[in-house]
Amino acid sequence: MAQDGVSLSGVAGRYASALYELASEKSATDEVAAALAAFQRLLDESSDLKRLVRSPVFTAQEQIKALNAVLEKAGVSGIAANFIRLVAAKRRLFVLPDMIAAYQSLHDKAKGLVRANVTVATPLKPDHESALRQALGTVSGGKSVSLDVRIDPSIIGGLVVKLGSRMVDASVRTKLNSIRTRMKEVG
Repeated sequence: MAQDGVSLSGVAGRYASALYELASEKSATDEVAAALAAFQRLLDESSDLKRLVRSPVFTAQEQIKALNAVLEKAGVSGIAANFIRLVAAKRRLFVLPDMIAAYQSLHDKAKGLVRANVTVATPLKPDHESALRQALGTVSGGKSVSLDVRIDPSIIGGLVVKLGSRMVDASVRTKLNSIRTRMKEVG
């Protein structure tokens, strides 16, 4: 199943599509996207929350009770909170991160936005970030680009860019590993 060029196969896609339709009817697509992004950040930061979401040991009632506290503390309410509770009640909470990603893809597509994940060794200067955003906008056919920048000193230098299904690894670490491999082949 595809909607506007976004692949929506599987359970995550069906749930995300239904949520997007509901949010569109209520003119709340931006609010839902922001709430889901906030919940995803909590999920990324908390190993306890990850365990609650992934573990089949907890009953739906236990998950909903715990989620209610998390949602209230995070300020997630309305359509997004009800959606998360519904997913828990249907015992599909383990698929929630994929549902959030699928919803964000639908939302980005509707906004004409492309997300790029960029990994750098040190923080980007504003002019470098602007130049990167402009270059990625050109590559993506003139679309607006949202940069998710992650700092990872282990890449030593350069950058790794993931734009949609394309990835460019121009990190110093990768180049050094390539040289090391070639030297082993020669010697």
